[in-house]
Amino acid sequence: MNELLPRLPFADWIDTGVDWMVDVFGPLFDGISTGLEATVETFVDIMDFPPSILLAVIFALLAWWLSTKRIALFTLIGFLFIDYLGYWYPMLQMLALVLTSVAIAIIIGVPIGIWMSQQLMARRIITPILDLMQTMPAFVYLIPAIFFFNIGVVPGLVASIIFAMPPTIRLTMLGIEQVPKDLIEATEAFGSTTWQRLLKVQIPLAKPNIMAGVNQSIMLSLSMVVIASMVGAPGLGTKVYQAVTQLKTGVGVETGVAIVLVAIILDRITQHAGRSKQGGKES
Repeated sequence: MNELLPRLPFADWIDTGVDWMVDVFGPLFDGISTGLEATVETFVDIMDFPPSILLAVIFALLAWWLSTKRIALFTLIGFLFIDYLGYWYPMLQMLALVLTSVAIAIIIGVPIGIWMSQQLMARRIITPILDLMQTMPAFVYLIPAIFFFNIGVVPGLVASIIFAMPPTIRLTMLGIEQVPKDLIEATEAFGSTTWQRLLKVQIPLAKPNIMAGVNQSIMLSLSMVVIASMVGAPGLGTKVYQAVTQLKTGVGVETGVAIVLVAIILDRITQHAGRSKQGGKES
């Protein structure tokens, strides 16, 4: 079969396309890289400004406001334990990377999800792209990202954004589509425009689904921290990568526990933030 059909040089075409994009859009990629790196550094500087104990208390109060007292207490203990292990600053670097990637994923993903819920053609075009984004091995994203943005925090950040965006898009679309049809008909009967229906009815009712998408995006972004460290992204992932290459089991376990604590804290806070609490907050 291989002798009858000539092999198409897909790999060569992709390499040529990447080289062309680097040559033509090089200044644009440099500007994006500078902006993203500055954003991550700003997050790190802001979180590193107060003492670690004060910041842990602030995070705990934020968790209490968004969720429950138990999660707030767990947040305080978890962050103090990370500080006790000596991984506070790498944790801040990782958290800044996650926050930046998730924020960009939300800014881009939520409007796309809303668009897909309103336009059937957009859904048919974008859904296969989302399937590709979710099934492509994460390491593959790093190869063109290195060409476009060089070694450092930005390639890992870009890979995290691409990897983490599909759940936000899908669950935003799903949440809007699941709004009861009778409510939609009622708003149409009162003469509401499409934007009024979206902003006042569909998006507020879709909030639990949207927050579930944000939750999944955070978890996927956290799963990229070790992979991102392989191209120069700082944070706890770097410590894990060093532990693996140097066969330091204890350091690897300690760093892994720190990542798990951050993941649990962010997961529980975003889960509760997406729920509408009736009759007051849970204790």
